[in-house]
Amino acid sequence: MSVEVLDGATIRGFVEDKRAFERFVRERFEELDADRDGLLCYAEMVKELEKLRVFETHFGVDVKSDPDEISGVYKLMFKQFDHNANGSVDLEEFNAETMKMMLAMANGLGFLPVQMVLEQDSLLMKAVERESMAFKVAAA
Repeated sequence: MSVEVLDGATIRGFVEDKRAFERFVRERFEELDADRDGLLCYAEMVKELEKLRVFETHFGVDVKSDPDEISGVYKLMFKQFDHNANGSVDLEEFNAETMKMMLAMANGLGFLPVQMVLEQDSLLMKAVERESMAFKVAAA
């Protein structure tokens, strides 16, 4: 983990770099696809959702959460990804929903920079790394 500065433009730039964004999403999808069948089942997806620890922390401090409530939210999130409601998420669905989530985060952040603690292999960290590389290339 590291503390990084980003804003909505950081995320939007990453999503708009279609080749880089789709490559990273595909790599993440392949990491999650434990049985290598080209689809993510609920059990495979929930591992990623649990890693986010959105409901188990409040501003970085662990909090006691109702396991049934968390499970219900995870199921709703899985349904959000499963566009055709067939009980699994394919790469196209995963890419489309990931893009929507990233753009929602970008819109929420706006143009004021914020500091965030990011996991090394997270989507947001990839966005920050992409922007950092663009600045280095422009400065050279």
